[in-house]
Amino acid sequence: MFSNIGIPGLILILILALIIFGPKKLPEIGRAFGQTLREFKKSTSSLLEDEPPKSEKDSSQVDKI
Repeated sequence: MFSNIGIPGLILILILALIIFGPKKLPEIGRAFGQTLREFKKSTSSLLEDEPPKSEKDSSQVDKI
């Protein structure tokens, strides 16, 4: 997703964020972004863990059809 940005692009984004939000607000925004990302990862991993594993019986039934 972010593989095309590169170092100069990241620096530009950081400078723009610093100008728009200011140095006092930037740590709060970063903290909120980190918490949001952590919650997203936790919910996606729990969805993947809830998925039941495929058994051999299921695949044999598909082969018969």
